Amino acid sequence: MHVVLVEPEIPPNTGNVARLCAATRTTLHLVEPLGFRLDDAQLRRAGMDYWQHVECRRWPNWRAFQAALPAGARLWFIETGGPLRYTDVRYKPEDYLVFGRETAGLPRPILEQHRDRWLRIPLFHPQARSLNLSNCVALVLFEALRQQGFVAEV
Repeated sequence: MHVVLVEPEIPPNTGNVARLCAATRTTLHLVEPLGFRLDDAQLRRAGMDYWQHVECRRWPNWRAFQAALPAGARLWFIETGGPLRYTDVRYKPEDYLVFGRETAGLPRPILEQHRDRWLRIPLFHPQARSLNLSNCVALVLFEALRQQGFVAEV
C-alpha cells in the first residue's frame, strides 16, 4: 500500500502517519511543499524511533509525483464531500491513498478530475467539518489492509 500526503502542514500529524506506515510496511509519499522541515522536533517525536523503518519518498510537487506513477496505478482521493464512502470500494495491495493539507484538503480540480476515486469518511455531526489527518489515514489504511486479509501481519 501507499499513503500520499499532499502538502502536509502539521509536523505531529505527519509523524503519526510515518509511524503508522512503518508499522504496516506502507510506503509514505510526501508531496511538497511541506509546512515544516523534516528535521522538525515535533515530527521526529511523533514518529518516535520508527523513522528508520519508514519507506518514505519525497516529491517536489504533485506533477512530479504523478509523472513517477507506474502505469495503471490506482489512486484513491480521501476528502470531505466525496460521492463514495471509503468502505464502498475494494482496495488492492499497490493502491495509493491520497490525503490533502490539514487546513485546505485536496485541490478541487484534482477531486473533480477523479470523481470516481473520490472517497469520504462519514461524519455524523452537522458541525463537524473533518477529522484529524492521521486518524483519517489510519481508518482508510486499516480498512484497505482488512480487505486484503492483513497478509503482512507478523
